[in-house]
Amino acid sequence: MLISRRKQRLLNVLTYAVLLGFSFYCLFPFLWMLVTSLKPSTEIRTLNPTFLISAPTLEHFKNVLTGSAFLTFFKNSVFIATVTTFASLFISIFAGYALSRYFRFREVKIFGIAMLLSQMIPGVLLLIPLYLVMKNINLINTYMSLILAYTTFTVPLCTFMLKGFFDSIPLEMEESAEIDGCTRVGIIFRILLPVSLPSLVATSLYAFLNAWNEFMFGFVFINDESHRTLTPGISLFKGLYQTDWGSMMAASVLSVLPVVIIFIFLQRFLIEGMTAGAVKG
Repeated sequence: MLISRRKQRLLNVLTYAVLLGFSFYCLFPFLWMLVTSLKPSTEIRTLNPTFLISAPTLEHFKNVLTGSAFLTFFKNSVFIATVTTFASLFISIFAGYALSRYFRFREVKIFGIAMLLSQMIPGVLLLIPLYLVMKNINLINTYMSLILAYTTFTVPLCTFMLKGFFDSIPLEMEESAEIDGCTRVGIIFRILLPVSLPSLVATSLYAFLNAWNEFMFGFVFINDESHRTLTPGISLFKGLYQTDWGSMMAASVLSVLPVVIIFIFLQRFLIEGMTAGAVKG
């Protein structure tokens, strides 16, 4: 059925209008966060909130950077998220390869089902057992407690993401490498990983963001300010009787900036990696 040019334009206008509406709906909290961080305290507490700022100020950013331990929290989050990303990626590469190439073995199938079932267990149910384990091995108030917890919850999904991509790589590539005398580990690092860059980037971003945004374990496992991460650290701006909304929003803006920058530069790899295992062949 042919559609007239006028109806096609109207349909395009409606489509873009709906998409713009959804975009504004999704971006509204971030825009409000940015605007609030630039408002003076008197405008934040007004009875008639608005996007307009009569007297923009950087006072809240100055308070966050110089009057709090935000930079320490930021450094801790970068370190923990980076180590978690590399640990999760290293484990997931071998686990994903095993699930992809040895799926006919009964033990591998059981392992895959167990990893899938583990994703159905909410992390809050394991909070107390994990806390007792960390306490018994003297890891409370250490980076290692968060790294172990984050890696544990990140590895299953990272494994399935890489498995989907490994499934799309033809076995003939590995067979050719084996004929040339390449070992199994050599096949993974010399043949599969170089062509898996988009999937590796997507998996790394997931692991990094999972560790960067996590709040619950960071709040419970860490009571020492020198080891505290960003998300529990931002909550410190909320007091018992008063909340410093301006500083809280400024800290939130600063914590979001690294993620936005990463997505701007790695967006192409992220899209390719998320769709790489969707089509096999």
